[in-house]
Amino acid sequence: MPWLSAAETVACLPYPALVRVLDGMLGELREGRAHAPPRLAVDLPGGTLLVMPATNERVAITKLVTVHTDNPSRGRKAIQAEVLVLDAATGERRLVLDGAIVTARRTAAVTLLAAQRLAPRPDDDLLLVGAGVQARAHAEAFLSARGTRRVVIHSRSPGPAEALARHLREQGANVEVEPRASALPEVLERVGLVVTATTSHAPVLPDLDAGCWRGRHFVAAIGAFRPEMRELPAGLVQLAAKHERLRVDTLFGVKDEAGDLLQAHVDWDRVRALQDTEPLRDHPHAPVVFKSVGYACWDLGASLLALETHARTSSAG
Repeated sequence: MPWLSAAETVACLPYPALVRVLDGMLGELREGRAHAPPRLAVDLPGGTLLVMPATNERVAITKLVTVHTDNPSRGRKAIQAEVLVLDAATGERRLVLDGAIVTARRTAAVTLLAAQRLAPRPDDDLLLVGAGVQARAHAEAFLSARGTRRVVIHSRSPGPAEALARHLREQGANVEVEPRASALPEVLERVGLVVTATTSHAPVLPDLDAGCWRGRHFVAAIGAFRPEMRELPAGLVQLAAKHERLRVDTLFGVKDEAGDLLQAHVDWDRVRALQDTEPLRDHPHAPVVFKSVGYACWDLGASLLALETHARTSSAG
């Protein structure tokens, strides 16, 4: 059974193909042909083990994640992860993928898919709030779409922001680093796509009173993953929900994890999943808001693509 390195996992998951596979996964979810149970969390002596299975008619996967927050002080990674890919009919072990790479790339691909489906201007310029692993993956994903060429990075950490900017410039992107939070209303007058990729407990974007939000904006909040965390101001979430311009990647677990929505006291009857085919309503001053909480079926989609890509490259070699 091949155990793929991080670089090999990246090579198996090109963004354009990954978006297409995840688009197909939405269809499988609508038809009930793919499913995933709630993730299992197991306490360990020094951390936590997370177990996330999913399956469709062809493939079963399990993502194993360990979180040991004290590991960096010992020179080890705080988070380690693998995705085990099985044949659903026989149980045969087929592949092991780098779990961190799968998570980063499938999350970015889901956001890109949401932008392509929902954004009023899916090829607009991008404001990226954050400069970590997920920020880099999202920037690369949007640049791979060949529409977005200009990226503005805002981060409280100037070193990582400049490093990410250099990386993206090497890929041919026009990149600007804006360290001032006070300048974001002006930036939002120039961009139509916004991705927040932080672990903030307070909003990282201007609220409605800044007067900078337009109906052309698409805002994807993908960083906050606990009820006490949030990246979006409550007014922005409430405005999108009021005008039926709020979507989430999945309704599975969203009421337990989506701090951006929970702290905005959103009307859950107005929250719809990405797989919902009902079109968004137009509104001149209500942005489209997309909240991503993660779902093992996105790992399943990535695993399907990796299995196919690996088989093709192995036979060609």
